Amino acid sequence: MIKALRGMKDIIDENDSKKIVYFYDIASKMAQNFGFSYIETPKLELTTLFKRSVGESSDIVGKEMYQFIDKANNDVCLRPENTAGVVRAFIEKKLDRIESVKRYYYFGSMFRYERPQKGRLREFHQFGCESFKEPSVYEDANMIIFVAKLFDELKIKYEIELNSLGCNKCLPDFKEKLITFLDKNEDSICQDCKRRKDTNPIRVLDCKNLNCQEIYKKAPLITDHLCSECENDFLKLQDILRYNDIDFKINKNLVRGLDYYTKTAFEFISTDIGAQSAIAGGGRYDRLVEFLGGRKTPAVGFAIGVERIFELISIPSLEREGVYVGILDKKADNKAFSIATILRQKIKTFFNYDVKSLKSHLKSADKLNAKTILIIGEDELKNNTIWLKNLQTKEERIIAFDEVKSSVWS
Repeated sequence: MIKALRGMKDIIDENDSKKIVYFYDIASKMAQNFGFSYIETPKLELTTLFKRSVGESSDIVGKEMYQFIDKANNDVCLRPENTAGVVRAFIEKKLDRIESVKRYYYFGSMFRYERPQKGRLREFHQFGCESFKEPSVYEDANMIIFVAKLFDELKIKYEIELNSLGCNKCLPDFKEKLITFLDKNEDSICQDCKRRKDTNPIRVLDCKNLNCQEIYKKAPLITDHLCSECENDFLKLQDILRYNDIDFKINKNLVRGLDYYTKTAFEFISTDIGAQSAIAGGGRYDRLVEFLGGRKTPAVGFAIGVERIFELISIPSLEREGVYVGILDKKADNKAFSIATILRQKIKTFFNYDVKSLKSHLKSADKLNAKTILIIGEDELKNNTIWLKNLQTKEERIIAFDEVKSSVWS
């Protein structure tokens, strides 16, 4: 028997399927309300896209990408995240040359060769939003508030952690001080941190090694080295969030896992999925469009790990909806099928092809949570009528064929 690859999961369970659809429906509607339009990018990209954006110092590029040479001798990989792909599309369509603000949302599969565990798969899903051409810190707040409101709607508890990573003016001085600190502690830090020290030293603060975390408690902090512009933006962001009743705490070691972030960085943390863990995160990346060959463009975004929040999503009791059409006599199948086809133009319709007893049809309609059941048997066919029952009010009656639309659609 052929099985799914390790770390890959079928979404076939009815409850899981409903959760995915429920989450995406709420998230996409909220994204549209916030002014975002849908974007879809290829799952397969040139490897260089992620090396230049995510950064060679990251674990994603160094250890986790599904990378291979295709038949045309291209070095390609399955996307490990989606911001880089959205930026690539933004530049390719020459949208970096247009003045107007562009906002996009997406939902889809990402791929990382990680050790599978609860809430972490090798093929996983992300929902995210990206905004281009808006330098205002209000846009940073907009992203954070979006995620907060979405999690509130889904009844998911969270804490927000916030930091500023500085900019090209203040980051070099901080990096210099951080490297000096790392040089003094080089014998005690892990091999990954030694490698990051030479590629992107700020990433060491994201290390999960407990010994390193203890050492970095004494490391210099970027928030102590912010230039006046970054400091003012960071303070303004906090004011906006407080004004909108969004609680947060400052985490001065929060750096995010990707190299392209500048200024604002944020994470949403949950304690309801076992160990304290990030369920969403993002920030500002004003240099990434330029890094990938576009014009200098301010940008900010976030991503939510869907599998991370899967167990935290509870679907509310759904009202009955739709129509179930069934037959008691084989001679009625053409008429019943025709009626179901007409109804499907405007309403969710289930048609059961099998001849069953009325009791069996009622049981099937109940299981599908249908609001109305229509049954045609030998007598109904002879009299050009249909037996109708509203499964919500329990009202039942006989109607003529030509009354179906007015009776069900109204």
